[in-house]
Amino acid sequence: MSVVGTAASVALGAVFAVAAVTKMAAPTWTADAAALGVPRWLARPVPAVEVVLAATLVAGIASPVPALAAVGLLVVFSALVARALRRGRRPVCACFGRWSARPISAWTLARNGVLLVLAAAAALG
Repeated sequence: MSVVGTAASVALGAVFAVAAVTKMAAPTWTADAAALGVPRWLARPVPAVEVVLAATLVAGIASPVPALAAVGLLVVFSALVARALRRGRRPVCACFGRWSARPISAWTLARNGVLLVLAAAAALG
């Protein structure tokens, strides 16, 4: 893996680790996710998935599979945000637990776009 790919993988892993920990610390995050249209039963395992992604991205295990999984997850998250915005709804993000207690916006999609670039760099690196 190249230096750029490794750096992108570690940075993305750190983001997923923070997202997982902050979600686990926020008791209402599944309700916030439900407001985006995610069924609670599907939202519950998201922090665990993010922990696994974070660990494998940082450790460089099974590359590029974790980076490709991150691309998929970020595309799904972005599609949910875009759908809500298109419908005129602006629920709380819940992307980073209580740290992201603001309503979703174009900024949420822009941030996900940056994360997608990191994931692509990690996958190609």
